[in-house]
Amino acid sequence: MPSRLTVLAAVAASVAVLLPGASPAYAKTNFGVPAMGWSSWSVESSTRATYGTSWLTESHVEGAADAVASKLKSAGYRYIDIDSGWNADMSFNGHTDGNGIPDPDPTRFPDGISGVANYVHNEGLLLGLYTTVGLDKGVYDKNAPIAGTSCHTQDIAQQPLTATNGWGSSWKINYGNSCAQAYINSVVDKFASWGVDLVKVDGTTTDSVPDIQAFSKAIDQSGRGMWLTTSAWPVPQSIESQLSSYTNDVRIDTDVECYCGTLATWSGAVTARWNDLPNWLSGLQPGYFPDLDSMPISNNSGSAIQDGITSTERQSVMTFWSMASAPLYVGGDVYFLDSGAVSILTNPEVVAVDQSARFPTRITSGNQQKWRKQLPDGSWAVAVYNLGSSSADITVNWSDLGISGSHAVRDLVSRTDLGSANGSWTATAVPAHGSRLIKVT
Repeated sequence: MPSRLTVLAAVAASVAVLLPGASPAYAKTNFGVPAMGWSSWSVESSTRATYGTSWLTESHVEGAADAVASKLKSAGYRYIDIDSGWNADMSFNGHTDGNGIPDPDPTRFPDGISGVANYVHNEGLLLGLYTTVGLDKGVYDKNAPIAGTSCHTQDIAQQPLTATNGWGSSWKINYGNSCAQAYINSVVDKFASWGVDLVKVDGTTTDSVPDIQAFSKAIDQSGRGMWLTTSAWPVPQSIESQLSSYTNDVRIDTDVECYCGTLATWSGAVTARWNDLPNWLSGLQPGYFPDLDSMPISNNSGSAIQDGITSTERQSVMTFWSMASAPLYVGGDVYFLDSGAVSILTNPEVVAVDQSARFPTRITSGNQQKWRKQLPDGSWAVAVYNLGSSSADITVNWSDLGISGSHAVRDLVSRTDLGSANGSWTATAVPAHGSRLIKVT
């Protein structure tokens, strides 16, 4: 088992290529490992007082960056992702500049996105920014000149006008017109000039593959390394294979948030992932990771918004996301990050399972699930999950791993050696909604 320092060194080395000033790592250059960081949408989606979309401000984002830098950065968390609303006023009316490019709302971000990026970069972190597929209808209506061309935004809209994206809020772009790529280039170039390190493109539908291709090409030509994430609720699985050459991850499930007074609830969106992930596994590739959405692991005590799931459930989320090698984005108001969340999120042996960038196989389905994946050193990570309502024993047979005989077992969550097990291993008294994660060598 690698030491904590070895794990952290490996994570740091894999992230180093992304830091500002490093050599560009373009959209489909293999970033090597899933991204790790924080996303703002979970708190924006909440109905709890003082949260919701009005929460998204420069001071709150910088406060989140402070918390990630002081409590999570040493474990590999780097991205500070600003989600929807950064270019909208407090009534959520979006606006763009004279060239039809989204620009930051001055009330929310008085120092602009470049000012926030500088703040984030000075803490050794990276900045992510949100956009959507298609040509915003307001941009079409203003017929803005496209930077560096003789075209205007109405020239690149497919005719007859066809609504696109998950909300139908934009017009489909005609990428047969070369000015269409030029427009996407102008958006990404502006993001690059601000110091953006990740672009989330949301609202993807079955007709959005050309949009994702265009954003990928735009990142390549910008000269700045940016992680490209393709999002919807979920992205239609029918286009999974068409996206793999262009994007670094793909959203495979609905929003994890409950759109209630907490971040999430266990029943429903959270538990759906155990049955949805297997459908996507065959289409994943190195450098093309399954985005399970944010993890509701932030605060279950004291002030501020609560996660809405128990400590046992929080660990199951962390274990499942890590077994999937999904991007590890923390949801919630991390300014109030509690000690339990820090312990779960920064466990180096669990983080290493995620950062192995290997994808799992589900051994058994149902309420008592067993999953496996082989790690780069040839050992096996094995997770068991009790999705039922009462405590249960769950046995993993070594034949499920294609091995036999006696093997050493280590509990990666408690970071303790459990001795050798011959032929099988049993997780005893796994609580309802609980999990165990072991390494078999």
